[in-house]
Amino acid sequence: MAGAAVAALAAAGATFQSANAGEAPKAAGPETLSVTAAGKLASTLAEELGAGAVGAYYDAKTRSLVVNVLHEDAARAAEAAGARARVVQNSRTELGSARAALRRDAAVPGTSWVTDPTADKVVVTADRTVSKAEWDRLAEVVGELGSAAGLKRTAGEFEPFIAGGDAIPGGGGRCSPGFNVVEGGEPYFLAAGHCTEPVSTWSDASGSVIGRTEASRFPGDDYGLVAYTADVARPSEVNLYDGSAQPITGAAEATAGMRVTRGGSTTRVHSGTVTGLDAVVNYGDGDIVGGLIQTDVCAEPGDSGGPLFSGSEAIGLTSGGSGDCASGGETLFRPVTEALSATGTRIG
Repeated sequence: MAGAAVAALAAAGATFQSANAGEAPKAAGPETLSVTAAGKLASTLAEELGAGAVGAYYDAKTRSLVVNVLHEDAARAAEAAGARARVVQNSRTELGSARAALRRDAAVPGTSWVTDPTADKVVVTADRTVSKAEWDRLAEVVGELGSAAGLKRTAGEFEPFIAGGDAIPGGGGRCSPGFNVVEGGEPYFLAAGHCTEPVSTWSDASGSVIGRTEASRFPGDDYGLVAYTADVARPSEVNLYDGSAQPITGAAEATAGMRVTRGGSTTRVHSGTVTGLDAVVNYGDGDIVGGLIQTDVCAEPGDSGGPLFSGSEAIGLTSGGSGDCASGGETLFRPVTEALSATGTRIG
């Protein structure tokens, strides 16, 4: 039934201290890293370098971690740890101030904004519902923020991806299950909060009730927890719609540049890349959700709640986005680690 920051660098045996006498010198240049190892290194460098580091992203072509830094001392420390350093202009404080200004002065329905480490700025995206007057207002606010912000238009419309039809129906709507989880030995599944908030019971495609909503958060957040009431739960896995399934054995934080895959009951399986973290979207009617993972993976109504994963690790729950899987688009996800922590559950 189920569809599908990080540990310290010490786990990998690396430190920022110089090598002991007698050890072989470290090879020049960034280390070749898996995306998981890059995420661990990014987390550790963020702690070790403090304000000297301004985000990071995974370069899939070179399989290396790129760390944005403000000065040469931070660059040398990042490179000594195995990353590739990139000196940028905007500090964390400047980017944070830009985000605060956007929330205060440019909270226009049909917009999202995300800190893009590859661009070293907060990128504001306006969908097709944003009027010319609203666009002009956005352009004025973004322009006042200088190099810390940018503005672009998308042809789609930001919306939560819920639809009428089959799959896990409830209350006349349809969503997709995310990941099977357990708490106290009891089985549950995670889904999107905008799906579970108005619905108390969920059914399978035949109409048989299989679960009841136990917890739900939307707007602001976007996750829900459903308790299985029928004996249909099994270890967490993602249906790949080709007769096979991807086992999900744990959860991980997203890293910009990470290659990810999404599953959903409408469009099935699609892959893409994480393009930003801590995104905020204004769906309209006061429904603002923050702390999201932004991707270039497509999705459509009915895919809400579905799993975002990387290999065997759970990454996120489908919230919403713009566009579709014919013309392309971008999709936003609630980090699954946050939903697990908030509900006291674990991947099961």
